[in-house]
Amino acid sequence: MTFDVRTDRQYIRASGGSDRFVLVRFTAPESRTSGPRPPLNVAFVLDRSGSMAGQKIALAKDAVERSIALLKPTDRFSIVVYDEIIDVVFESAPASAEAKRNARERLQKIDARGSTDLGAGWLRGCEQVAARLDDRQLTRVMRLSDGLANRGITDPAELQRHAGELRARGVITSTFGVGADFDEALLHGMANAGGGHFYFIETARQIVDMITSELQETIEVVARDVALEVVAPEGVLIEPLSESSREQRGSGWRLGLGDVVTEQEVTAVFRVNFPAGALGTAAVVSVGLGDRDGDLREPPVDIAFEYADHPTNDAQRRDRDVDRQVAQLYAARARYEAVALNRAGTYDAARDVLLRVADRIAGYAGTDRVLRGTVEALRAEASEFGRDMVELDRKRAYFASAMMSSMRAPGGKARRKSS
Repeated sequence: MTFDVRTDRQYIRASGGSDRFVLVRFTAPESRTSGPRPPLNVAFVLDRSGSMAGQKIALAKDAVERSIALLKPTDRFSIVVYDEIIDVVFESAPASAEAKRNARERLQKIDARGSTDLGAGWLRGCEQVAARLDDRQLTRVMRLSDGLANRGITDPAELQRHAGELRARGVITSTFGVGADFDEALLHGMANAGGGHFYFIETARQIVDMITSELQETIEVVARDVALEVVAPEGVLIEPLSESSREQRGSGWRLGLGDVVTEQEVTAVFRVNFPAGALGTAAVVSVGLGDRDGDLREPPVDIAFEYADHPTNDAQRRDRDVDRQVAQLYAARARYEAVALNRAGTYDAARDVLLRVADRIAGYAGTDRVLRGTVEALRAEASEFGRDMVELDRKRAYFASAMMSSMRAPGGKARRKSS
């Protein structure tokens, strides 16, 4: 496996305050190195509120049926549905032929009704997974909704806190938002905190593909809880730009990348900020790779950043590949903010957020065509965000940014090695 680590620039200012960016790339192996895949422990949590009536609830049930058909008898699954009342349609059980048949029969009796207690429904699904938790298992709580939480726990921060605590116990959450009426920041935040993935399902006919694809990815996991292991000198700050958890451990930082699937092309970017230092000395940042089970491990790669004067810093060459990734990630951050500002009706502020980032990228883009294209795209979008947008357009912009930030394919699936 090739473990590629590079930085945008090597020199840093002796006066301190330099930001440099590190780009890491690797491709996961075709199969696990430690035997057959671990068993799955999966909960399907479906919104059955009134807005799900008709095609949406029918396709959601079809997606669950197709998903459980992929499971082996060594796997476990459960099904929870919710409106203002939470029902466990099928308690966690091994995925035998009989269990699958019984689950399908019970699922067919479910119809849409009522309001939305999103938090309680999701937590009940988490309970089903947690009660039968085994350290060998791959877990997923797959929670689908088309609306806003209007019963029970509605505070996004509290739901995200619960998701993070459950992730620490080994219970992973992925979320699916359908249509124009759900809270994308809430579902995205829960998936990030919960170690899973966020999906925007624009039309009901995409439900089956999205849910079954997420389960298929879980089946194809080759390394669990993958992380970059970064060691830096005292006073150096590390901040992930691409989506990852961050945990400081003494002089080191652990940047969590989650589970990695067969032949997944993984890209991560983080910012490094340096304190002042003596001219001619070096600050060495070490970047390694590890995972929970030792299936994916690479020895550390050292990057030596040299303290230099202002003219040397100003004249140094840039790695344009890194620049392009950084520009896309800052553009994604700007779009997140612009979506919220546009929804709030502060159109000038939404436009200005995008223009400021466009100007910043233009300052170092030079003649690079890709960077100039990013600048032009942001300026064009600024005009759109400068007036009222329809909700689906906001959702599309947010989801595109979420996929850029997580380095996943535009539709939400993992990027794979080209055949």
